[in-house]
Amino acid sequence: MIAAILLALALAMDAFAVALTQGARFRPEVAGALAIALTFGLFQAIMPLIGWGIGALAFEYIEAVDHWIAFALLTVLGVRMLGGHVGEDEASRALTGTALLVAGVATSIDALAAGITLPTLGVHPLTAAALIGLVTFALSLAGVALGRRAGHHMGAWAERAGGVILIGLGCKILAEHTGWL
Repeated sequence: MIAAILLALALAMDAFAVALTQGARFRPEVAGALAIALTFGLFQAIMPLIGWGIGALAFEYIEAVDHWIAFALLTVLGVRMLGGHVGEDEASRALTGTALLVAGVATSIDALAAGITLPTLGVHPLTAAALIGLVTFALSLAGVALGRRAGHHMGAWAERAGGVILIGLGCKILAEHTGWL
């Protein structure tokens, strides 16, 4: 369960970074903050289930190397987040309507890829998806509020912290499945 919580925190970081910037730049009211948090949380909960479904269809073919796939996917996502390029377009304009939906998809693509790794965590996929969605909702709501007070400077830091966590999870899964741990 700890791995699922860490995954949820890491996946939520790009949404948190965008929400933080939205709060700092556009200062949305409560309804706007809730719309951002609900959209990000919903997409972050749905996308891992789609990824899990894709992985489940191919599981019998990839079972012997699933830990290597999890390691590679999580590491690539983590490195991408370390580069600080996730969510840049979404943070540059106020998120409403279609732009908010596009941002929800854009900030949750990593959750789709991570969903393929859910069987390696030892947590039921629905539990993991709910956890990811709830954590993302909470952090996005907090991000908007914090952004209104502290500015957008923390967004890049949060995204990079998420990248480190994803890389660490990938290493942990690889180590556990190959007997190194």
